[in-house]
Amino acid sequence: MANTYTWLVDSLDCFPSADGQTNVVCNVHWRVDGSDGTHNVTTYGNQPLTYTSGNSFIAYSNLTLETVTGWVKAALGDEKVNTIQSMLDTQISNLVNQPNTSPNIALITPVLPWKLA
Repeated sequence: MANTYTWLVDSLDCFPSADGQTNVVCNVHWRVDGSDGTHNVTTYGNQPLTYTSGNSFIAYSNLTLETVTGWVKAALGDEKVNTIQSMLDTQISNLVNQPNTSPNIALITPVLPWKLA
């Protein structure tokens, strides 16, 4: 089964007014949930946005999740969107097939306990 990705918006930052418009979105705090149906992972980010005078404008009260996530994905670009989703794939894979790793050296006491005397 292929992994699924759900793009969500946690909050929006807005300029009170810009170029004659009110509540102009300038930053999107987003997250992406990835799932294989059993294992779930999440990553977070934020994406600054710029409104250019003369471009179409959607009033804040008329914004939809689909519109805002479309802005985020367009601003990130296909390569970055694919990288984010690939990172989620790796996290899911690591949950399914936990890799064998050495302990983090920074977390180990410098002297082994049985060598203390």
